[in-house]
Amino acid sequence: MCNFNTLNNKSKENLKLFITNAADSIGGMNFLLALIESMKENKPNALMHKKCLIESNELIIKWNKIVFKDKLDVLEDLIRFSKDKDIDNFNILDVESDKNKKKILNMVKALAPIEFEVFAKNPENGNGFKFKIFEYIKENNVKINPNFAAMFFCSIEFMKKALKYTI
Repeated sequence: MCNFNTLNNKSKENLKLFITNAADSIGGMNFLLALIESMKENKPNALMHKKCLIESNELIIKWNKIVFKDKLDVLEDLIRFSKDKDIDNFNILDVESDKNKKKILNMVKALAPIEFEVFAKNPENGNGFKFKIFEYIKENNVKINPNFAAMFFCSIEFMKKALKYTI
């Protein structure tokens, strides 16, 4: 998922559109990249930040629920596993082990209500944007939002490649 070269053209286009629209809604690409760098500085992962808020010089991202390590570990494993998969068709419930499937379902139930809001400290820079962890959740099909994965798990270089991609 975080290897830009292995994404299909549709995934690259969708990611480019998300990043471009997101940057336009908060004052520009440099603001967005600075926020992502601030998120990367939080160890082990920004999602575990107790205040559910990360700030850069110009932007703030906040969310409505802390993510605990056990759920983050399951999510990271899925994103790492999906690294070379077609993210447009990757169903995280496609696992053979019932034990793993139960862990994944518990993680989905815990994290599904989380919504992220990114906004500029100066309202003149734009209205901001929102996104969730999962793109969709159906009975036996759950897909991780590739925009969420890009923001929280992929490198700055990945984001820059997405920006430079021409549609």
